[in-house]
Amino acid sequence: MAKRYGGKYSPDGQSGEQTPDPRGRFDGARVDPAGARANVLFIPAIPLVFMSLNDGALGLALALVAAGLLTLAAWLLREGLRAQAAYDARKVARRPAFPRKMAASVLTGSGIALAAYKSEPGLVAPLLYGGVATVLHGFAFGLDPLQDKGMEGIDTFQQDRVARVIEEAESRLSEMNDAVRRSGDRKIEARVDQFQATARDLFRTVEEDPRDLTAARKYLTVYLQGARDATIKYADIHARTRDAQARGDYLALLDDLEKNFAARTRKMLLDDRSDLTVEIEVLRERLQREGVRTDAP
Repeated sequence: MAKRYGGKYSPDGQSGEQTPDPRGRFDGARVDPAGARANVLFIPAIPLVFMSLNDGALGLALALVAAGLLTLAAWLLREGLRAQAAYDARKVARRPAFPRKMAASVLTGSGIALAAYKSEPGLVAPLLYGGVATVLHGFAFGLDPLQDKGMEGIDTFQQDRVARVIEEAESRLSEMNDAVRRSGDRKIEARVDQFQATARDLFRTVEEDPRDLTAARKYLTVYLQGARDATIKYADIHARTRDAQARGDYLALLDDLEKNFAARTRKMLLDDRSDLTVEIEVLRERLQREGVRTDAP
């Protein structure tokens, strides 16, 4: 049986063999979907400006505008990739309100066309370079999602309510992350990540069935707000005194919260299954009354 390595200088700060975490250390880990391939597109604007310092006022002005377009395109691309990752991670999701990746392709082509015009005035070369850059950018990063996903039969008003509550809940998780990083305690950071993975399981369950919002609201608001406040207080205490008792109390709180969130998620899934069973039985009874014979599995 595989065992996680642990030692004196490991993040857990314990020696000897460790009991494997059934959830997995990286469960819930979130990788920035933008990555280096998007961030590297911020670079071309820099040499463009520096290479135009001796091109006179008009040349420098064109370079600055082109650099601004390229920088804006890189920023929109990064946000578009993050929006698509959030869309892909959900079974039920709305398409992005603004097509950031497609706008980034157009802005990239415009920036390249303007830079080409600075070096080669005219229409043919700038349009050619700009068009090629737009097409290549689109092929490299793809299009934005153009339609809603899994929204059939879902009350859009309720879905909007859920989206607002989930957005507020995610902001509380972000505040927890910001606070716990101040403590510099890697074990606590990993434990918070594990709790947040459990919390996000509840988020996804509510998103998939907005009717569960009423039952989960106190978890998404009151409990998460309390968890955020406790995290901020723990980080402040740890930074001042390194109190072992406060650390133990905070870990116990995270254990209790995680168990409660997991139990709430399981209960909502069981309730959804029970609702489906009831609907199936009602449908069978109606079919039998209509003289249609059904064979129960």
